[in-house]
Parts: sequence; C-alpha cells; structure tokens
Amino acid sequence: MQVWFAEHPIIAYIVIFILLTFVYNQVFRVNQKLSIGKEIMLYIMMAIGSGMLLIFQHDKLPIIQCLLVAVGLMLMVRIRYIVEARQKRKAAAAAKRQ
Repeated sequence: MQVWFAEHPIIAYIVIFILLTFVYNQVFRVNQKLSIGKEIMLYIMMAIGSGMLLIFQHDKLPIIQCLLVAVGLMLMVRIRYIVEARQKRKAAAAAKRQ
C-alpha cells in the first residue's frame, strides 16, 4: 500500500486531504458557523498541511494509515453513541410500561 501511494502521489494527496477534512469536521469543528473567508482560509491551510503530510507519506511514514485508524476510531465511537442511545430509549420505554 505504501509503495502504491508513493507511485501515485496525486491520489495520495487527495486521500490525505479527504481524511484530514473528515477528521477536522468530526473532531475539531466548533458548533458555530465560520464566515466564508475564514472557511476558505481554513481549507487552504488544510490543503497546505496535506501537502506537508504527503511529503512525510512519500518519506515512508504511514500518514494515510494513521488517518484511516483515526477515522475508524471515530466511527467506533459514533456506533457506541448510537447503541447507548438505543439502550436508553429501551430503558425509558420499559420504565413507562411499569
């Protein structure tokens, strides 16, 4: 996988940018909306950061794999929240019946 991404740097850059954007939006984004100028500046900075991470990826560091692990962990937390909410609803429905 590492060799394939080294042979296809444009695809690696796009994957890094998409994963980085997903991690930012799920973890670090504040609830309030930013102005359009700040939003554009933020994504430009993430694009520059993705370029830096691409250099590290090219130097044989597992950047894409680490971002995939981060996304996987976020998905596991999301699933856990869904399961806990479902259990709370079932408990509340059982309490109402009694």
